[in-house]
Amino acid sequence: MPETTIETASPTNAEATTSKKGVNRSAFVRPVRTVAILGAVGALVAAIGLPAFASASGPADAAPVTTEQLAADNAQSIVVASEATQAPSARGQFTATTPDEIEKRKAEDAAAARAAEAAASAASASSSRPSLAGMALVAPGSGAVRYPVTSFTPGEGPGSGRGHEGWDMIAPEGTPIYAAAAGTVTASAESIGGYGVSIMIMSNLNGTMVETRYGHMVYGSRMVEAGDQVSAGQLIGLVGNTGNSYGSHLHFEVRIGGSVIDPEPWLAANAG
Repeated sequence: MPETTIETASPTNAEATTSKKGVNRSAFVRPVRTVAILGAVGALVAAIGLPAFASASGPADAAPVTTEQLAADNAQSIVVASEATQAPSARGQFTATTPDEIEKRKAEDAAAARAAEAAASAASASSSRPSLAGMALVAPGSGAVRYPVTSFTPGEGPGSGRGHEGWDMIAPEGTPIYAAAAGTVTASAESIGGYGVSIMIMSNLNGTMVETRYGHMVYGSRMVEAGDQVSAGQLIGLVGNTGNSYGSHLHFEVRIGGSVIDPEPWLAANAG
């Protein structure tokens, strides 16, 4: 048989050179790529970390920031600084009281307020009250019924057609007014409707309840208050011209069983 010869081709110089260059290029590219990746990662870390550091640190001269304040900024809520403390409470500031003690204290405060009001009213009345110098504190005469004014000119009586329910006893302003009978003062004020400054007294005359009313008195001249007990002929005020009045006089009313009667004949029959 003919001999077969197998020849092994060896690379030429050019191919060897090209292969060597390819190996060298791969060896150079891999380190460069690694460096580029590491650089990108470092840049990403810097981009994330620097703003947070800058916002947390702030200006160099800013006051120190506590953990609680940072938490408050992030949570958008108000947090009391850790340095704040509650003021100590003194034990003596608190007093334990029972319901009875509380009610007693309320009653005492109310009584004090009433006393202060009464004192103020008395001071005001005394400062504006007309002088009583030379006046008799008790009307002359005797008996259970007295004339409320001892010197007067008779005026209009009840039943005039204009709702007039009393007897006008005309006298100069400042003339003394006396209680027509003993009894209890049911009303006493500087203004009661058309009566002006007036006083009302309820009396028990031999088992009959009789109410007498005194109107148009001088401001500040009332000598008694509601609830006071008065005696027949006791000085209670001064003739004036207050309320629905057109001249100085005493408007005197008498009511028995709630019904208006004419005071003139009643006084004539009963006054001592």
